[in-house]
Amino acid sequence: MNIKDTTLYKILIAAIAIVSSLALLGGIMEPDSALYASIAKNMVLRNDWINIYVRGADWLDKPHLTFWLAAASFKIFGINAFAYKLPSFLFGLIGAGYLYQLAKDIYDKKTGLISALVFLSALHILISTFDVRAEVYITTFTLAAIYHYYKAHHFSFWHILAGSLSAACAIMIKGIFVLIPVFGGFIIYWLLTKQWKELLKLKWWIAIILILIFILPELYTLYVQFDLHPEKIVFGTTGVSGIRFFFWDSQFGRFFNNGPIKGKGDISFFLHTTLWAFLPWSVLFYTAVVTLFKKKNRSALPAESILIWASAAITFLLFSLSKFQLPHYILIILPQFAIITACYVQKLNGRMLSIFTGIQSGIAILVVGILSILALFFKFENYYLSIVIIAVFLIASFIIFKGSKTQTLIGRSWFTAAGLMIFFSSFFYPALLKYEAGMQAGKWLKENYPEAKSTVLLYRDAYSFDFYAKGEPQYFWSYEELEKVNTKGRILFVDQREMENLKSKYPTTVLKDFEYFHTTKLTPKFLNLNTRKEVLEHFFLVKIL
Repeated sequence: MNIKDTTLYKILIAAIAIVSSLALLGGIMEPDSALYASIAKNMVLRNDWINIYVRGADWLDKPHLTFWLAAASFKIFGINAFAYKLPSFLFGLIGAGYLYQLAKDIYDKKTGLISALVFLSALHILISTFDVRAEVYITTFTLAAIYHYYKAHHFSFWHILAGSLSAACAIMIKGIFVLIPVFGGFIIYWLLTKQWKELLKLKWWIAIILILIFILPELYTLYVQFDLHPEKIVFGTTGVSGIRFFFWDSQFGRFFNNGPIKGKGDISFFLHTTLWAFLPWSVLFYTAVVTLFKKKNRSALPAESILIWASAAITFLLFSLSKFQLPHYILIILPQFAIITACYVQKLNGRMLSIFTGIQSGIAILVVGILSILALFFKFENYYLSIVIIAVFLIASFIIFKGSKTQTLIGRSWFTAAGLMIFFSSFFYPALLKYEAGMQAGKWLKENYPEAKSTVLLYRDAYSFDFYAKGEPQYFWSYEELEKVNTKGRILFVDQREMENLKSKYPTTVLKDFEYFHTTKLTPKFLNLNTRKEVLEHFFLVKIL
């Protein structure tokens, strides 16, 4: 393919952005996306942007900014899945822009373009465009803070201001631990290059003060909702401070596993998570990391490269040592991974370039094979078409990109990523959403009983009903609560475990039966059409006569 490198990379970046936008047309996935979307919906319906409620109860887990961004989008575009996903998608593109600028300034334009392309085509970024949580926002704000502080190295108040605002926004998405990837790389860079006096410079203390000022909206909302009301029951107890949770329990409590939200840590968790989350670039990335252990390879790079790999290393280590781990946490340092990979790819030549072109081609073939088997077992709608599309993408990658060249390696990898995105966003994920009982019930109720009040009895998980049902559903956590209201003609959303109890207390008729599976915890039995019914649960819309 005869085309200038930089032109090709720009075309591929634009193309992967267009392919990713297909995810905006899909529904909202359980559990976190649906939970966050329902919180933002409640903010708009209640016209209350201070208090966070989940199913009518005070909720203390995540800071507010994720919900404010989604709620603002709802105000503009209406309460729907597209409006929920759009801000995250746009912030992902902004993040790619910041990544390009940072890599261009430290290295060169070509490295910036390849970095942005690698980032946007990494599998977990593509997944996060469909299954929108908070991590894309964190990634962009963190990257923006690093970029502006890098530009402020020779004092610039406006970059200090922009960097501190970005860092504060990242904190108001996730918490204070996001300052580790922001400042960790700088501190290690200063120490290794014997610039430790930077730590004492006034501009960085101004930056910290500005961060504290910019997070005041979050502190205010927490104080109003929780610290002013110690009588509220949160995490099963009273006297819970929202500000303490924000600064300590939410972050250090999870890390040391002594807070109200606990997990089980595995030091190797993010090593194997990166293998799939950074596809199709993960083999190249791990090889690039190994080469960085040799001093001569590090010394061949600009000194500022320390900012990149140190930021990634310290954050990766922190995640690995934490007792609370989730796969999507890795997104926050995928930009650094992308730069490390981009630098390495450009150094490949001769035999090594041929080897890695072969490896990337092998990954493409393997991905197409696995997705084809998945399609044949699952048998979702138009599954044959999905196989044809990814096969055509594979063939096209070999026809368009030939020979042992950097363009070939990158181009074939791009086709792998694009095929993955089309398969998931247009075929696989829409098929999974049919088993989100809450979404299907909310839509069905709104279409068939538009005037009915959405009511839920003893309901667990599946927040999609909260989002897709009309208005804000009413929840009853016991039959005693239900007995206090007029139940005649009321339509309840219940799971199969409560059906017998409900029938024994009230005359009922089942309006609709909905199949359910926890779609973020897929199992072979569920994926196989022949065994799927064995693992499906059922939820019902029931009318009390």
